[in-house]
Amino acid sequence: MAFRTALTDLFGIQHPIVLAPMGATAGGRLAAAVTRAGGLGLIGVGYADDAFIEREFDAAGNQPVGIGFITWDLAKAPQRLDTALARRPRAVMLSFGDAAPFAGKIKKAGARLIMQVQTLAMAREVARLGADAIIAQGLEAGGHGGDPNSGRSTLPLVPAVVDAVHPVPVLAAGGIADGRGLAAALALGAAGVLVGTRFIAAEESLSHPNVKQRIAMAGGDETLRTRVFDIGRAIDWPEQYTGRALANDFSARWHGNEAALRDGLDSERPRYFAAADKGDTGTMVVWAGEGVDLVKKVEPAAAIVARLVAEAEAALARAQASRL
Repeated sequence: MAFRTALTDLFGIQHPIVLAPMGATAGGRLAAAVTRAGGLGLIGVGYADDAFIEREFDAAGNQPVGIGFITWDLAKAPQRLDTALARRPRAVMLSFGDAAPFAGKIKKAGARLIMQVQTLAMAREVARLGADAIIAQGLEAGGHGGDPNSGRSTLPLVPAVVDAVHPVPVLAAGGIADGRGLAAALALGAAGVLVGTRFIAAEESLSHPNVKQRIAMAGGDETLRTRVFDIGRAIDWPEQYTGRALANDFSARWHGNEAALRDGLDSERPRYFAAADKGDTGTMVVWAGEGVDLVKKVEPAAAIVARLVAEAEAALARAQASRL
């Protein structure tokens, strides 16, 4: 079965699957592997510099890939967008923050503009800014997401955004880690999915091997939304944003005790980074969405894409058969 959607038509890809541009994980090799497998790979800049952008585009070779930025962080060093656009990316994805200063430049450069939102109001705003595709991210997602006091879950958010911004293609994100999630997203009216946690455990990802194995062994009940890893890493995320990660010794000690963590940063921060350098998942952050239960092993990105498609085909076939 070929899943032809507005997303596959927009990018000329075979499968409606986009790699989430996860910082320190979605490098050029992984992005290229997802593109080569028929999806769309996005390099994740995170908080990295121009040299990282150049290096990871080089690593992607001649595969047509895109790139993703944290918008509020891009505003601190906007020349990184120029560096990326000079490499002629297929798409630029912006998440969190005011996209208005960058949207026009991205589209003028010939790249498709993808923007991620967590509310219906945000979806309407980015459609007005000219987004070529919109990602509706539910609170189930790994890493940073919407305000937990006002954010929404993937299942009700996606169809609401689809209706609000039609005909702009919408991608579902948050808790999607197997083909049943892809099938469900398509049934909700989405044109595809943005997948993050599943690709952390791809052989080509930049993540430490210990992180990949931890993801493959984890369950969704182990995740929590917290700010302690940002505080420990000296990442100045706006107060309303938390990140979903696997609970560990560090979060057990400091979650709910953030003021004390800030007071003790002179000693805690060096300890944190020393642990992260060694791949100590008992201390370092391991971002993961609630769908992490569905990640069973580390394998090549091409195998992940193929399984997502096959599982989606099987899920839709079962649904059709149940109606007969």
